[in-house]
Amino acid sequence: VLGSLVLLAGGVGVGFVIADRQGDDQPGGGEAVVDEPVSVQEDDVPAASSQPSIPVQPGPVSEDEAEPVAAVAAAVAQSVVRIDTTGGTGSGIIYDESGLVVTNAHVVQGATSVSVQLADGTRLDGNVVGSDPAVDVAVVQITDVEGFDLVPAVFAPTSTVEVGQLAVAIGSPFGLEQSVTAGIISAVSRAIQATNVDDGSPTIVEMVQTDAPINPGNSGGALADRQGRVVGMNTSIRTDGTVQGNLGVGFAIPSDTLLLIAERIVAGESLESGFLGVSGQDPMTGRAGALLTEVVAGGPAEAAGLEVGDLIVAIDGESVAGMTELAAKIRITAPDTEIVVEVVRAGESVEVGVILGAVS
Repeated sequence: VLGSLVLLAGGVGVGFVIADRQGDDQPGGGEAVVDEPVSVQEDDVPAASSQPSIPVQPGPVSEDEAEPVAAVAAAVAQSVVRIDTTGGTGSGIIYDESGLVVTNAHVVQGATSVSVQLADGTRLDGNVVGSDPAVDVAVVQITDVEGFDLVPAVFAPTSTVEVGQLAVAIGSPFGLEQSVTAGIISAVSRAIQATNVDDGSPTIVEMVQTDAPINPGNSGGALADRQGRVVGMNTSIRTDGTVQGNLGVGFAIPSDTLLLIAERIVAGESLESGFLGVSGQDPMTGRAGALLTEVVAGGPAEAAGLEVGDLIVAIDGESVAGMTELAAKIRITAPDTEIVVEVVRAGESVEVGVILGAVS
């Protein structure tokens, strides 16, 4: 057993712990075996239409800051809130001055209203606008922001994130709001098998991996770079089945994904998943990619000319390391979106345009 994801809002679980809300005692469940064949026919992950355009801009912290962690904490903490429900405590990130807060779906699971505590201790009421339980993203609206100077976080796209760079986590582990920990980015675009927080169905989400200590209650909080830009939302940790706390393997939903889903929730758009219509596995030898073992008759992949034996190595110019990563990329892309799939076929590189269908 490689582990299971347990929500970091205070939950206890074996393997991967989804950074449960403090006060919960619910396992995130699900084996995190990432080398098994994955079918991209599954309908467990709502999708998003296209990646948001996050401008690459400087953060509030200078690159030559002598105490970078302290500077990042001072800059980002004002955008991180504590979220309390009848079920427990988690964290959130202010992303709009109108009072919109992005958090994890498991933090507000089952709630329609929440209490939001700002960095200065002020408590305000909030309503849950909506959530995507498969990607584990939710949006809260602070109901009365008049007279309060809310500070939205500055976000950075995943393209700016590098393995080994400084990572600073801010949240409310065990209810201890405004707690700061630091580490590095351990991996980018790590496809993780998890579960839908509502119905327990299997799901796959690409994450940013970090060794910055995060624990129950950190869910929904910020993972920031040395410039004070939020690169992800802390969501889960991996355990060994014995130790319930952090072991240095944590996961954050990338800013690109969390903003994409949040924007669709606020706009009331469908979270329906795209459909490629293939099954496959990781190749046993040779180049990394997603090796197709089945192409669904009448599906988008067949219509575009994809074939059994094709090795998918990239989508829209972004490399695909395996079948799990392919599934994660397809499932955050909306139906009717045209993607460019790069495949290796008979030793030759071929680009194929595919218009994704909808999961029936």
